[in-house]
Amino acid sequence: MKSLISLFVLLWAALVHAISSSGDRLLVVLDDVAEKEGYSKFLGDLEGRGFQVNYETPKSEGLSLFHLGEKSYDHVLFLPTKAKGLGPNLTPKILLDFINADGNILLALSASQPAPTSIVSLLLELDIHLPPDRQGLVVDHFNYDVLSAPEKHDVLLLPPPGPLRPDVKDFFTPPADGGELIAFPNGMGQTLGSGALLTPILRAPSTAYSFNPKEQSEVIDDLFASGAQLSLVSTMQARNSARFTVIGSAELLGDKWFDAKVKKVGEKKEVGTLNREFAKRVSGWTFKEIGVLRVNWIEHRLNEVGVANVTNPKIYRIKNDVTYSINLSEYSWDKYIPFTVPENDDLQLEFSMLSPFHRLKLQPTVSSEDSTTYSVSFKLPDQHGIFNFMVNYKRPFYTNVEEKNTVSVRHFAHDEWPRSYAISGAWPWIAGIGATVVGWLSFCALWLYSKPVKSGESKKTQ
Repeated sequence: MKSLISLFVLLWAALVHAISSSGDRLLVVLDDVAEKEGYSKFLGDLEGRGFQVNYETPKSEGLSLFHLGEKSYDHVLFLPTKAKGLGPNLTPKILLDFINADGNILLALSASQPAPTSIVSLLLELDIHLPPDRQGLVVDHFNYDVLSAPEKHDVLLLPPPGPLRPDVKDFFTPPADGGELIAFPNGMGQTLGSGALLTPILRAPSTAYSFNPKEQSEVIDDLFASGAQLSLVSTMQARNSARFTVIGSAELLGDKWFDAKVKKVGEKKEVGTLNREFAKRVSGWTFKEIGVLRVNWIEHRLNEVGVANVTNPKIYRIKNDVTYSINLSEYSWDKYIPFTVPENDDLQLEFSMLSPFHRLKLQPTVSSEDSTTYSVSFKLPDQHGIFNFMVNYKRPFYTNVEEKNTVSVRHFAHDEWPRSYAISGAWPWIAGIGATVVGWLSFCALWLYSKPVKSGESKKTQ
């Protein structure tokens, strides 16, 4: 009986264990704890995936992202608040420190409430820009829901985002077999700077624009941005792989739109929304449930016959044949799976000193249930010095892989040089030396063994 109880406890622990690779402590910051009822399905999905959710308001005295220098939470979710600021415990500096400490933040905005000044300052630090008045509404007169917004046109109906580029894996496109759409109601758009760490997930259609509905209710003469300039869902992955996501419509996460029926202007039939699955994928990426790469082990060794091929030696010789291998796994929701490089992309090895001497494509060689080994063999350059085996794989939506192994490369030892007769270019010189030696010996033999001919003795002259 005890064994059955223990087995049940273990199974229950496995079921409720957080599937995030970076922790399960989630803080939800909202204006009033009672407002969580409007997001019960989204928050329930997070709890069902194993997160330990704590709810706090910006005015809570016990609210703190750090305790004794360590993070109190692994992830933070900000829902819209009416407060102009978030208080002394959620200043832009504290939020940046949280990101630098590998914390992940999901921020949901709304056009009906101005963004807090702390959030605006944080976004400016990340080169993400909101309308100057901290409030803006995105409308589209050609892609709206005729059922819920026949006049305001502020409920955008958008297709799934699709891949960012052909060489980037698509994490955010849910299946839409029945023509379902993403409903984006009452949203606030953002514009992104030119930073390499910023990536849009969902852009506005070319016919959409953002304006301030309070100041320009009748005549619109000053637009914040329009078309593809507007990013509706934006991401930033820091150099330490901490993740920050901005969703321009908090209503997208609401219960109302998870199971709603919508009808796009010009269409004849109603379809469902993809909001629930899209919200799962966006939150899963932000909280590191997907798109996380792990390096299990690295190996480099000699690849020569008749030589002791020691693993990971500290010193090599010029022109050695070596093999480099790296074993990678990808975290996907609740387990590690083999990492597969996206099509049209390469995983590369650099063998470099100050600059790369070799840049080689790593090929998959061995695959198991939870990992893939990538390898390449090559000949070291004819240059001695301190070199690095380096794998620097940084792609949108994947955590960064930056592995460097330093080795020394020496010259040939005195007893490692090949004999002169093994070098074809030396054969004329060897022949010349041989001819000189043979000629000298022949001359000596001729000189020693050739006596002069004797002639008659001459008479002495008196």
